[in-house]
Amino acid sequence: MRRHILRMIHASGTAGHYGGSLSCVEVLACLFFRHMRHRPADPHWPDRDRFVLSKGHAAPALYAALAEAGYFPLEHLDRYKAFGSILQGHPDMLLTPGVEMSTGSLGQGLSAALGMALALRLDGRDSRVYALLGDGELDEGSVWEAAMAAAHHRVSHLTAILDRNLLQVTGPTEASMRLEPVAAKWQAFGWEVFPVDGHDPAAILPALRAAGEVRDRPSILIARTVKGKGIPSLEGQTGVHSCVLSQEQYAEALRGLEQC
Repeated sequence: MRRHILRMIHASGTAGHYGGSLSCVEVLACLFFRHMRHRPADPHWPDRDRFVLSKGHAAPALYAALAEAGYFPLEHLDRYKAFGSILQGHPDMLLTPGVEMSTGSLGQGLSAALGMALALRLDGRDSRVYALLGDGELDEGSVWEAAMAAAHHRVSHLTAILDRNLLQVTGPTEASMRLEPVAAKWQAFGWEVFPVDGHDPAAILPALRAAGEVRDRPSILIARTVKGKGIPSLEGQTGVHSCVLSQEQYAEALRGLEQC
């Protein structure tokens, strides 16, 4: 997935969100290949679990997961951001098989996921809804409105995952708007909280299973991650939130990925 992310962004010739895409790879891999109930050959299967990429700028990571899962041929990754491509800079539910919600304007994904979860409950389906949020996104008040509503309505089949990589486009999240103690805040809003290492599937998968056993409230995994994870030259760098890599930097990134 990380090779796909590097290749598709670089091949587009445009600035791309390397950092936040690379930081959520393990979370997406666990969801799409080990945990969620879904059918790539039947993307609209009514009883599927739903996934909402609230941090829509990390679309390359989602596209890599969807392609590997079989929602569309891998060749489509070579046309990322191209005119007429099904893979645009942010997820488009009308273009891309497997995309449940068009996202990109931060702060809206959790509300959409909550709406899906409430609709599933009304329909009597036991499907679950997952929403991946960025930590900089928590600066948006709409996130906390959705958090309050989900707890109030005891939407236990909704699980959020926070990509806590500590960096946003302007720099450290704590410098822009202090989030800590972030776990205590979600607990105070009535959510069951599971802190995890966001790069360790052996920690992520049990937490997802435990979240699925919560019956009276929504749940959230607070996944501690590293921006640009997996590529030493990009890790922990604010500048890779969205950037263009030179050919030399791209080659170095590929070499760094092979060393991990």
